[in-house]
Amino acid sequence: MAKVERYGHGGDVWTAAAAFGGRADEFLDYSANINPLGPPLFVRESLKQAWDRMLQYPDPAHRILKASLADRLQVTESQLMLGNGAAECMALVLLAYSPSLVGVVSPCFSEYEALAKQYGANVLHVTGSDPDYRASEDQIVSLIRKVEVCFIGHPNNPTGALYDRSTLRKAAIAAEQSGCILVVDEAFIDFLDDEAAYTALPLLTEFNHIVILRSLTKFYAIPGLRLGYALASPTRIAEMTRKQVTWSVNGFALAAGEALFDKNNRQLLIEYEHQTRNMVSSERTWMEEQLTKQGVRSWRSAANFMLCHLPAPWSAEKLQQQLGTRGILIRSCSMYDGLQDGHFRLAVKDRTANERLMQELVDVLRL
Repeated sequence: MAKVERYGHGGDVWTAAAAFGGRADEFLDYSANINPLGPPLFVRESLKQAWDRMLQYPDPAHRILKASLADRLQVTESQLMLGNGAAECMALVLLAYSPSLVGVVSPCFSEYEALAKQYGANVLHVTGSDPDYRASEDQIVSLIRKVEVCFIGHPNNPTGALYDRSTLRKAAIAAEQSGCILVVDEAFIDFLDDEAAYTALPLLTEFNHIVILRSLTKFYAIPGLRLGYALASPTRIAEMTRKQVTWSVNGFALAAGEALFDKNNRQLLIEYEHQTRNMVSSERTWMEEQLTKQGVRSWRSAANFMLCHLPAPWSAEKLQQQLGTRGILIRSCSMYDGLQDGHFRLAVKDRTANERLMQELVDVLRL
């Protein structure tokens, strides 16, 4: 069987095309978790108008976007840094603190471990178990006390599970006491209706050993531009920024971000955000119902993706191969710590795409 996750991520339609045939742009890609609405129209227009920015170096201080984003989040600019996607910010934590031992709360985004090892660290796991794959509070605190940097996804990828604020606060206390840097990855938190009730953002004013990562590429559907940010104390932000390559955030990414948080576009943005959350919530519920009818187990998710499982004799790789030949790409999760051969992840898309997925799934499971 061809390995579709050759580079460790979903969304690799080029490897899929080589494995299954056809053109990369013809795949219906359920392996990458991007807002099914696509980017807001006013962002697309801003990029057309920003064409001349290709002739200029980007602002190395990201001044316009940083100011507007800080205002939206109600933080100071010194608590905020922009990166080439949340992945760069993740790497900058490791570069700034050079840990020898990194903690990972599993099952989780594979890049935590991959980056840690890439930069010379060993990795220690704690693993949550079914029914929701969340690690316990005691597990998390114990891990934090053993390592120098600890990553936790919130909502977690690939499970979509959330931690409550009290758990995150106890984790932050443990990090403060032990000197560990607690990294809370909130790349998908924008998909929550009640984001304010769950985000670790209020902890920034109380704790110096917490870094929050966020992505603008997932919710606002600009993955090709690569744009994310980190939130932390001014000291932490300064330490991370010193390790950042100049101009890592390109001019078009800055233009998109500036349009997103321009006060003149505020009402349009509110409507887009509301429409996205409503659509993702309703489609996720519909997909859960359809999957259950086909004997596929799924887990309740707070994000725009779902962890699923098919029992033997099916495996995620076998299902991926069968759907791949039909032009549909899914994310195998069999390689995630704590998950099994039958686990896979599906993005949430619009009804037309979701109906096609379900019909192809029905046909494949009849084979």
